[in-house]
Amino acid sequence: MRSASTEQPSSERPVRHTSPTGMARTTPLMSLSRVPWRDIQDSTGSAAAVPLLLNAIAWGDADTARSALEDLRKRICQYGFVVEQATAATVPFLWELAQLPHVTCRAEIIRLLRAIADARQWESTAAAYPKLLNHRENPVVWERAARQAVRARRGDLRHLMDDQDTRIARATTELAHALAE
Repeated sequence: MRSASTEQPSSERPVRHTSPTGMARTTPLMSLSRVPWRDIQDSTGSAAAVPLLLNAIAWGDADTARSALEDLRKRICQYGFVVEQATAATVPFLWELAQLPHVTCRAEIIRLLRAIADARQWESTAAAYPKLLNHRENPVVWERAARQAVRARRGDLRHLMDDQDTRIARATTELAHALAE
C-alpha cells in the first residue's frame, strides 16, 4: 500500500461566484479532485468513496446528508476515536461544510471534528506497544496529522459560535474547548 500526502488541499477558501441577483454564492468542495483518494486508505480500504459522501452531505436532503455523514464517520473516525490515513485529507472539507448554511447536519459535522481532535487511540496504543511506530504505515502519524488538520482551521470557530442555531453554537463551543486543551 502506498502512502499519499495528507497535505491540506482545501484550506483554500471556497470559490465565490456572483449570482444574477448580485449576491455571492459559494461553490463548496472545489478542491476534492486534488486529493488522491484512491491512493489513501479509510477504514474500508481505498478512500475513493469519500468525495461521494462529502458531496452527499453538501447537496443531499437531511436524511441523505445524515446517512452520508454517518458512513463517512465510520470510514475516517471509526467508533468515534480511531482515525485513518484519509482523515487528515477529509478534515478541511468538513470545516468547509460546517460553515455552509444549506448543509443540514452542520452540528454533527462539528461533533465529528471534535472526535477527530480528541483522537488519541493510536498514540495510546503506541505508548504500550512502541513497535507500532516502526510499521511502514504508521497510524500514529495519521492521528497527529488529523488533529493538526482540525487545529489548522480553528480560526473558523468564531464565526460558527455566533450561529443562530443553538446546536451549532453549542457543538462549536465544545470543539473550541477541546482545541484549547
